[in-house]
Formats: sequence, structure tokens, C-alpha cells
Amino acid sequence: MKKNTQNKKIWIVGGSQGIGLELVKIWLAQGHKVVASARNAESSVELAELKRAYTNLSCLNLDVTDPQDCQVKSHQAWSLYDGLDMWFYNVGAYQPMTIKEWDWQSFNFMNQTNYLGAVSLMLALQPLFAEQGTGRWVWNTSLASYFGLPYGGGYSAPKAALVNLAESLQPELAQNGLQLQIINHGFVKTRLTEKNTFDMPGLVEPTQAAILINQGLERSSGFEIRFPFGLRVMLSLLKVLPYRWSLAFTKKMLH
Repeated sequence: MKKNTQNKKIWIVGGSQGIGLELVKIWLAQGHKVVASARNAESSVELAELKRAYTNLSCLNLDVTDPQDCQVKSHQAWSLYDGLDMWFYNVGAYQPMTIKEWDWQSFNFMNQTNYLGAVSLMLALQPLFAEQGTGRWVWNTSLASYFGLPYGGGYSAPKAALVNLAESLQPELAQNGLQLQIINHGFVKTRLTEKNTFDMPGLVEPTQAAILINQGLERSSGFEIRFPFGLRVMLSLLKVLPYRWSLAFTKKMLH
């Protein structure tokens, strides 16, 4: 998606609100053909308004926790514009939990949404991209994948798993002409971060996050696009410091 290139065919999964919706707006304005998916994409008021303004938008309901639905809808999304140039996985679920509040149902939903949904779609899409011989996958992960923070493990553990999977797959995909990138961003003002009761350093609006992501995709073919700088540095330090220091620091975050 570099500047001054031909319009692309993009499937964004998680495109009905927050960062995803703002990216849809940017890409439509740039002239790209967009398929926007979410559980209720076809009944989204915001997406319906965009469809009235743009002819290059299609909406497709998708439940990423259902592997069969992922299989079926992947082929539907692929056929809408006769192939795809980019698949952007932007789905996320978050529920902070203390150890006493942990429950299997909440974690399973976060795992299905933040990690296994991408795997289900990958299994369906990989043969199609492989036959096409070119394409770009972008997975929106999180700076939370850098280091596990108190009360956030149900969210960050699947995100870290997705990053690890991307690291594993990138060389093989590149060898076959496919590009895989991850987006590690910090706090964005959405329905997810509204659940936090602490100060969130570097908090940005979804519009700004979408602009930064789009700029990153236009400018960089590198594996990781990340922001903001300050939070990224802090979490990177936690990852490389001895555990006795990093865990002593995160212990101070307990309440």
C-alpha cells in the first residue's frame, strides 16, 4: 500500500468500530476496494453510511470464533473482488481479571478472538494467496505482547502467541512471495480501554491510531510497526531486564 500505486483490494476483519472503522474510512477515501467484516458488519449503521457514500465497500458478517464461518467467509471475501491484496486482522477482546476473577469462559473468548480466529482465517486464506503468488497479511497485535502486566494476562497472552506465530511464519511466507507484518500499538481510546481504571500513558484516539497505522504501512515493509515511542521503550526494557527487576516493577502496579 505504498503511495502512488494502484488501488488495492483489502479485507479488514474487525472493521465496524474503533481503529478498524477509521482504517476503512481512510482506505475508501484513497480509492481502495474494501471488504469490512465483523459479527454484525452488515447491520452496522456506520458502515451503512459509508456504503452510501462509496461504491468500493462491501460488508460481510463474520464470527472469528467459528472455524467453519471463517472458512466460508474467507472464500466469499476473496471472490467479492476476485482476489485480495491485503488481509488485515484487527479483532480484539479484552477483559481485565485478577487471579480471583479468572474464569475459563472469558479467557477462552479472548483466546479465540485475539489468536485462534487469525489462525482459522489463515488456514482458509493461505492456499488462495499461495495460488495468487502475492499478497500482504497484517495482524494488529499489541505492545501488551511484550511483557505480561498484572490483570491483563487474558488479553496479552493470546496477543503474544499471535506475535510468536507471526515470527515463525514470516520467513516461510516471504519465501513464497507473501508479506506478513504486525502492528504493536499502545493504548487507544476504545470500548476495550474503557475497562481500565488506571492512567494509560500515550493514549490516542482511534482516528490518530488509524492514521499512524496507515502511514506505517505506506512507509515500511518491515516486520513490525509500533507506537507510541515512550510506552514501547518502557515495555521493551521490561522484556530485556532481569526478571527480578521487571517483576519488582510490575508488582508496583497491583492494587
